[in-house]
Amino acid sequence: MAKYKIEWSTDAKLDFFDILEFYTKRNGNKAYSKKLYAKISKSIALISQNPFIGTPTDYDSVRTIITGDYQILYEIHHKLLLIVFVWDCRRNPEDKKIEQRIT
Repeated sequence: MAKYKIEWSTDAKLDFFDILEFYTKRNGNKAYSKKLYAKISKSIALISQNPFIGTPTDYDSVRTIITGDYQILYEIHHKLLLIVFVWDCRRNPEDKKIEQRIT
């Protein structure tokens, strides 16, 4: 299967960097943030090869994949995957406003 191009929404980038920054500040070093970055990057590489591996959502073109405590929501377009956001599943689900992020 052909590899899909990956793009990140602005919100998704901010979500991900906020998560990484939180752990860097909390732990006083970047070790865990680097591991988390690698883990999420590996999942994104996996979906770029197999975009339909993620679980379908209530939105036709949107799928989700869980990586540890994080949910990655992405939209499938022709040969393009748009990372909509990265969500820490330990947060209050009512804070997640998916409707505002789907194109």
